[in-house]
Amino acid sequence: MIDRNFNELIETAIKNYWEYNSVKNYEGKSLKYREIALYIKYFHRLFNKLGIKKEDKIALSGPNSANWAITYLSVITYGATVVPILKDFHMQDIEHILNHSDSKIFLCSKKLYRKLDEDDLHKLDLIISLDDFSLLSYKKKKNKKTFEKFYNNFRKEKDLDIFKNSFKLNTEIKNDNTAAIVYTSGTTGFSKGVMLDYNSFLANILYAQNNIELKERDKVLSFLPLAHAYGCAFDFLFPFTVGVEITFLSMIPSPKILLKAFNEVKPQLINMVPLIIEKMYRKKIKPKLESGVVGVLTNIPLIKKGVYKKIVKQMENAFGGEFINLVIGGAPLDPEIEKFFKKIGLTFSVGYGMTECAPLIAYDQPQTHRTNSVGKVIDFLDLKIDSPDPQNQVGEIMVRGVNVMKGYYKNKKATEQIFTEDGWMRTGDLGILDDEGYLYIKGRRKNMILGPSGQNIYPEEIENKLNSMDYIEESIVFGENNYIYAVVYPDYEKLDEIDEPSIDPQEFLNEKMEENRKKINKKLPNYSRLKEIKLHPESFEKTPTKKIKRYLYKNY
Repeated sequence: MIDRNFNELIETAIKNYWEYNSVKNYEGKSLKYREIALYIKYFHRLFNKLGIKKEDKIALSGPNSANWAITYLSVITYGATVVPILKDFHMQDIEHILNHSDSKIFLCSKKLYRKLDEDDLHKLDLIISLDDFSLLSYKKKKNKKTFEKFYNNFRKEKDLDIFKNSFKLNTEIKNDNTAAIVYTSGTTGFSKGVMLDYNSFLANILYAQNNIELKERDKVLSFLPLAHAYGCAFDFLFPFTVGVEITFLSMIPSPKILLKAFNEVKPQLINMVPLIIEKMYRKKIKPKLESGVVGVLTNIPLIKKGVYKKIVKQMENAFGGEFINLVIGGAPLDPEIEKFFKKIGLTFSVGYGMTECAPLIAYDQPQTHRTNSVGKVIDFLDLKIDSPDPQNQVGEIMVRGVNVMKGYYKNKKATEQIFTEDGWMRTGDLGILDDEGYLYIKGRRKNMILGPSGQNIYPEEIENKLNSMDYIEESIVFGENNYIYAVVYPDYEKLDEIDEPSIDPQEFLNEKMEENRKKINKKLPNYSRLKEIKLHPESFEKTPTKKIKRYLYKNY
């Protein structure tokens, strides 16, 4: 148990940074901490009048925005349980989650509301617009009257000042109460509702305060989905508690949009998933290193340092020019790319976690980070490798501590499967732990392929090699009956650069993939060599943290 109270932490932040800018929409409205206090006060009064009790469920879904942040803080500081739903979920899944979670109120964008089939929503009393907090739907007339009265009064009040000393949050809410139910978007099938208590959030926030450099009036650009644990903890909750101005990017973060936003916001902390930075490396940096003048200069010892400095400067400028730390998490970083970033001197760190830990499990600061490692286990957690020789023999990573989830909501069987009898949670990830406590991830237990003589084959290691080869954008490796094969989404942008009408694109790609298969097999042990590379015509479907949903392509 953590001796700090979550509401006390939020109340202190609001009072300490009362007149500071707090949250804002990219190219939209900006709110100070005192304005957040007014919204929280309004929602708490509304929830009370509507009869919302402790740990009643309130769901929200929509793009990253100031209103999303206001709603989230209002719900969890009231003592209700927030159910953040990824806006990218299929409508059928959203409706299922609303019913399964027993949510009484749903805040969503008007665009999403128009797609809902309200006849299938059995437990909701109210649906409120996340765009402007207006009423979209109701079941009981008395709830409609209550809402309209408070909504009209708030429209009159919201330009009024409230006194700092009069702002109070209920610090009697216990840290082991359920603060959120987060429905995972797992890579193996339908999502489960992860029950996180206030301890889970506090562990992540307090660890970040002590280990990630960020101070009052710094800036953060929030573009990871807030409904996902990574984005919520490190783009929102942690920065909010230290007086940071958070800009929410609501549109899909394409490289072009991100670069423009980085240049305008100039953030000090950047949280990113590997896919984005790996694309930047493969599309922009690697081609220059392998050809032309830059390629020649990097082979000259006395000159290459200057070239590397120039590359780092260009990357820093692309990120806005003022960032202190680039944190990469949500999925493993390609070892080749990580090694290159280390070599050129880019400031970055790598973290490891999962929704069930809200999310952080391991992390290390840029100065002490070791290549290929995801750092050391965080405070508040114990970690072990389920292996007779954890330093040399790969085993499942297991954790136990205050930020581990309470279990899966209304899913006793799944909860019992993930926890051991003595309270350790199985992560499903495989790794080793060196003698200094650095953790190295080898792959997912469910993805591991058993070789013809019982050898363990980690498809992620093969995929990293494939993804750096010509005309390959991304890949998945499978194995069955001693037959190892890869499914590949080609790099069509590079293919389009070939200005040769006589070339048949399909035949060309087939030939290139066969060349790649032979090249990679020279680097692999006999038991893990690829028998075939199959082409997939479009980008693989992914989770919000850009992990490929492998189960969709198993029998390709």
